[in-house]
Order: sequence, then structure tokens, then C-alpha cells
Amino acid sequence: MSAPATPEVLWAQRSNKTDAAKNFIYLTITVPDVQPSNLKLDLKPQSLAFSGHSDSLKRDYHLELEFYAEIDKEESKINHTAKNIEIVLRKKELKEEFWPRLLKDAKKVHFLKTDFDKWVDEDEQDEAPEDDLGNMGGMGGMPGMGDMSSMMGGAGGDFGGIDFSKLGGGMGGEEGEEEGEEDDDDEEMPELEEDEASSSEKPASSKIEEV
Repeated sequence: MSAPATPEVLWAQRSNKTDAAKNFIYLTITVPDVQPSNLKLDLKPQSLAFSGHSDSLKRDYHLELEFYAEIDKEESKINHTAKNIEIVLRKKELKEEFWPRLLKDAKKVHFLKTDFDKWVDEDEQDEAPEDDLGNMGGMGGMPGMGDMSSMMGGAGGDFGGIDFSKLGGGMGGEEGEEEGEEDDDDEEMPELEEDEASSSEKPASSKIEEV
């Protein structure tokens, strides 16, 4: 029997120093067609161990991760699908800064990759809409759906923080000012014409006098 293979792992993160629901790690273990009976997931505050058998690939997989910092096991969520195992790990420490890396060891590992579909830059988090995590359950069957809904509510609040109506109003105001300026120019034009007319009349009258 061959040794278990190491699955590909994708990750991304969010950070927030005041809202715990927006301070988490996205983790995706890409092993398809793992039956619940063949799945073992052991999550601890500073580590994760995964074992599973893929029916379609007919292979056993095993993974052990030691995190850069502690996570809150009670508030973490899992979504097991036919395609992969998606996990949201709640960071224990509220911090505005991103983790510099996922793992405690700075050494690069071949199976760990950035999840570019979920990744946003640290300074662009408030503008990024969050994924729908409502289908995720608590780790180990723990209840936690309410916390997920609050996370989504917060995500909506972030996106709604950009007041598009004000932006539109500001733009409209500028257009209005430009139009007003054009109207003023139009009103001044007749006066210019009158000045030109009077100036053209003056030379004519002077010529008459000379004659």
C-alpha cells in the first residue's frame, strides 16, 4: 500500500482589529469525493491534521499544518463538498495586520498556494464583498450558523459603506456648476455684441464728421 499523498491547500485571509467575525483564514483542502466516513479532521488552536480517502482518485491523503498563530476552534467553520473541504479558521487575536504567512515555519512548501479567488490586499478589505459562507457549519458539529450570518451581515455593511448616492450627487453638482457657468457665458454674449456694435458705429460717425 502506497504512502498517503499530500493534498493541495489554498489559503487567503481577512483581518480586523475590532470585529472578530472579519478576522479569519480561508483554507481549502482540494481532495474530491471524500466520504464523511473516510474523513478525519483534527483542529487544534495551533494546528490542523487531515486524513481522507478520495473515491474517484482512489488515493489516501494526509496533511498536517502548524499555524503561524492561534485560531479559535469554537468559532471556526467547515463545509465538506464533493469537490473539496473548505474551512474558515477564526483568528484568535484581533489584529489589523495580516498574518505574514499561514504556517509557523517560514520554509516554503510545495502544496500550499494562495487562493487568488478569495485573496484581497490588506488595504482593500473593506471594499471587497465577502463570499457566501452561510452553508458552513461549526467544527465538529458545533452550532455556529448564527455567527456566520453575522459575518455576512458585516460583509454587507462593508460594501454598503461606499455611499454611491453621495458620489452621484457630487458629480451631479459639478455638472450643474458647469452648466451654470455656460449659461452665464450665454447671457454675457449679447452684451459683447452690443459693445462691438457700438464700437463699429463710432468709426462710422467720425468718418462722417471728417467728410
